[in-house]
Amino acid sequence: MTRAGFVAVIGAPNAGKSTLVNRLVGSKVSIVTRKVQTTRFPIRGVAVVGESQIVLVDTPGIFKPRRRLDRAMVGAALRQAREADVVVHLVDASNNRTAAPVEGRSTGGLERASAPMILALNKIDLASRRDLLPLAERLFGRGDYAEVFMISALDGDGVERLRTRLAELMPSSPWFYPAEQTGDLPARLLAAEITREKLYARVHQELPYAAGVETTAFEERSDGSARIEQTIFVEREGQRAILLGKDGQTLKWIGQASRLELARILDQSVHLFLYVKVKQNWSEERGLYQALGLDFDA
Repeated sequence: MTRAGFVAVIGAPNAGKSTLVNRLVGSKVSIVTRKVQTTRFPIRGVAVVGESQIVLVDTPGIFKPRRRLDRAMVGAALRQAREADVVVHLVDASNNRTAAPVEGRSTGGLERASAPMILALNKIDLASRRDLLPLAERLFGRGDYAEVFMISALDGDGVERLRTRLAELMPSSPWFYPAEQTGDLPARLLAAEITREKLYARVHQELPYAAGVETTAFEERSDGSARIEQTIFVEREGQRAILLGKDGQTLKWIGQASRLELARILDQSVHLFLYVKVKQNWSEERGLYQALGLDFDA
């Protein structure tokens, strides 16, 4: 008898949700950066444990929204949690403040979620051992969690035990995806996400949360390679200058890093062409939200 279900991984920005999902899946399905609020829409990764298929949903960080895009992101995260079979609330154990946004169902917008919620204290390699147990007791004592796990998504400590438990919690069901599939992100969107990851890796301090990437062309060529064109949107001319860098060297680095990773993930040669465009209100266009599966009116 097979099992299959959905696990929503929620938490504050930079709690390590994308790192955990990638670790549980065993391959990269979500981008990881030092930038807070990097994940902008739910991303699914697929893990198989025995007869169980776990569909892990990496969600945007839950925080107090200020802009339309913020509201749509937080709304998407809460919606995924309400629809999941299991919710994993990931808390950065090295930073107690990250627990606040979703400590309880009533305060985190999860009051309509009926799924069991697991508390996962992450980054235990960076946390004080003296503080771990009191933190676990304080959060678990709220009565919102069925179980507690202490893990390090980065080095894998405790992750296999969590994966095994999630597999046990999956309901009886046919599998949703073929056995060899690890994610369901379309190639065009995956390519844009990889470039956005490299962008923030290079200029995360100079470019504060003001850039978007759109794949405008994705062509499979007769020689087996892929030709990809992407536009990077920024809000001001000064940001465009930062992205280009002196003699275009910054944009060249971003393009080269993205091309190499895309070639590895897609298992084919990639010809990548990047363009930078100033568009003051790029994050206020309804089409962007539709492409990402976000609610424009959230």
